[in-house]
Amino acid sequence: MALTETWLKANHGKARERVEEFVDRDAVSVRASAKGKLTFQLRFRFASKAARIDLGSYPQTSLKQARELAGRYRAMIDEGLDPRIEREIERHQRQNELSTSGLFQQFYDGYLLQNKRSHKEVKRSFELYIFPVLGSLPADRLRQAQWLEVLLPLSKRIPTIVQRLLSNGRQMYDWGIRRELISTNPLQLIRSGDDLNLSPNISERTLSNEEIAALWRYMTLCNTNPRTIAFLKLCLIYGCRNGELRLTEAKHLDFEAGIWTIPPENHKTGDKTKKPLVRPIIPETRVLFEQAKIFSQCQYVFTAARNRTTVLPRNNTLCYPRDVMSWLSKHEKFVMEHWSIHDLRRTARTHFSSLTQPHVAEIMLGHIQPIVRRTYDHYDYLPEQAEALQKWCDRLWGIIAPYPLV
Repeated sequence: MALTETWLKANHGKARERVEEFVDRDAVSVRASAKGKLTFQLRFRFASKAARIDLGSYPQTSLKQARELAGRYRAMIDEGLDPRIEREIERHQRQNELSTSGLFQQFYDGYLLQNKRSHKEVKRSFELYIFPVLGSLPADRLRQAQWLEVLLPLSKRIPTIVQRLLSNGRQMYDWGIRRELISTNPLQLIRSGDDLNLSPNISERTLSNEEIAALWRYMTLCNTNPRTIAFLKLCLIYGCRNGELRLTEAKHLDFEAGIWTIPPENHKTGDKTKKPLVRPIIPETRVLFEQAKIFSQCQYVFTAARNRTTVLPRNNTLCYPRDVMSWLSKHEKFVMEHWSIHDLRRTARTHFSSLTQPHVAEIMLGHIQPIVRRTYDHYDYLPEQAEALQKWCDRLWGIIAPYPLV
């Protein structure tokens, strides 16, 4: 006869002379101790041997819950798994499950630190916005809704940071799954547009000839650090990335050979190609590099304004466009649309298109080449790059005249 909740309630805590067992259904039974403790059990055979496993004690475990757990264990047995072993494995996993902050730390030490230059910024973003809310919670048991509760309010205030948290969070979970630290990725199905109302931050800004001339007037007439002027001019001439120029050391500049080498760890595609970028040094850019070196007291060509023994911080360069726009507005009543250092790169590339072949222009910017080309073509195109740079400087001379190019 199957057990009922009424029977369990009546017999819970009821003393008896000896231990007794009462049968339910589907091999479930209740063991009643002499002091009236009721323990659900499942009887089964595994490897041709009789066995049993506890399902929980009444009333902490209800009859319904015991039957459901028994059904799960029977399914394991049908698959050839011993439920006693599987339960111990689950218990061990629960005892050793990683918190979200613990998973991130392993991800940071095992991947981010070696593979992402912005690892400090990523870690700081998680420390500020994720760890205070989700950091102590088990990473493997968090669900999409819990992440959305954190990310959605932030997306209205700091959308760029939320994009960083989402992309690196997804990567963190995938990394953990591949190492069997966790089993699910709750961020996998979150879409930045549909779920967080974030739109791609894709800029198409380039400086017009009039704006290039205004920028050059600022660099010629304003009273600012010559190192800053050299930095802006080199960014516009080469179309290089901010970090490639900031992290340049004196040993990377070979003036005799006329080559500027950017090691793999200093440029964006170096993680994938493991190769340096090589760019020509033409007379106009050599003068600018030499001007910047005068202010350095360490291995870096571009150093901090107040400390010539440390590299120029990235945050310092982000202020340069604002300073330019402010000076032009005040001294020339010239209103310049907002722009960034990266827009100088886009401006140079746009002009390169009419000065050289497309593949040379892409090499000049340090873009990764199609796999077939980078597999079979190991030519550095330095003469072609130098020719294009010289043509670009000649064009700049016409745009900025009568102000000096360097």
